[in-house]
Amino acid sequence: MGEVDPAFIQEPEHRPRISYIEGEGIPVIDLSPLHSPNDVSAFEGLVKEIGNACKDWGFFQVINHGVPLEKRQKIEKTSKRFFAQSLEEKRKVKKTEKLVLGYYDSEYTKNIRDWKEVFDFIIEEPTLFPNSHESANDKELAGWTNLWPEHPSEFREACQEYIQEMEKLAFKLMELVALSLGLPADRFHGFFKDQISYVRLNYYPICPFPHLALGLGRHKDSGAVTILGEDGVPGLEVKRRKNGEWVRVKHIPDAYIINIGDNIKVWSNDEYESVEHRVMVNSEKERYSYPFFLLPALSTVVEPLEELTNEQNPAKYRAYNWGEFISNRNQSNYQKQKVENLQISDFKISE
Repeated sequence: MGEVDPAFIQEPEHRPRISYIEGEGIPVIDLSPLHSPNDVSAFEGLVKEIGNACKDWGFFQVINHGVPLEKRQKIEKTSKRFFAQSLEEKRKVKKTEKLVLGYYDSEYTKNIRDWKEVFDFIIEEPTLFPNSHESANDKELAGWTNLWPEHPSEFREACQEYIQEMEKLAFKLMELVALSLGLPADRFHGFFKDQISYVRLNYYPICPFPHLALGLGRHKDSGAVTILGEDGVPGLEVKRRKNGEWVRVKHIPDAYIINIGDNIKVWSNDEYESVEHRVMVNSEKERYSYPFFLLPALSTVVEPLEELTNEQNPAKYRAYNWGEFISNRNQSNYQKQKVENLQISDFKISE
């Protein structure tokens, strides 16, 4: 990845600025009330904090989250060992359009190649997924299974342990989101019975032209919630709703960065926000991160929840099939497309 390839160069209006604004206002939320259920006042305060963060930012950080530090350290260490291997070794577990899990080093976001390498693995094996982006019916489903490298030897164990911890935290967060919307804590659980959630290990190599390229181009996450762990090298930027400014997320040791995805934006009927974000690269340090994406079952029909709509606040989105939506979106990850991929704005009801 040392050569200047035009495929990496962002359009002038989307090129990163080397100087940046640090996002001091991004909420930092202490989840310790989850571990003290008898303190009703503290728990109610936590629920309110979650709601305000989802509404005002769509992003927040959590501390005292209950994920064991050693699990995080283990995934980070083994991730670095995996990406340090030769390209030949890594490509033994390379993903393709048909083998969609494993290692990849040429992914696109909005038709511009990202300056990164990734490794994907799912939580449930096998996970059924459409063979074609044109249909999500049962006859065209394929079974996804994880591709595990031979080296490092502890890689598979570290990944499986970590994704279990991420699932537990994700469901705690979804319960808090539900309560903050005035819904029962388990309101969203049914959508994830046959979830297609996964972890992505990201490696952002040193980049000789950080003013032209991005580690990950501007985008919104299409799922429910994303839980991001990172190695301490800054890079994640969030676009503020109120003024369109890009702000850098401040690193807090052992915290997780949480962002709301399009699923929740639609379920909440725009009460909560899914915001654009991107990843910067730099010419001095490589960067590692390991996000968990909580994604509902393929059969899910995503639409504003009935409890959150009425005559005064009618549904703002048409229902869409999640399996078909995500399959269509995935097509643009592997090659440049003639048009931008499917967005939830395509299902917005005109006022």
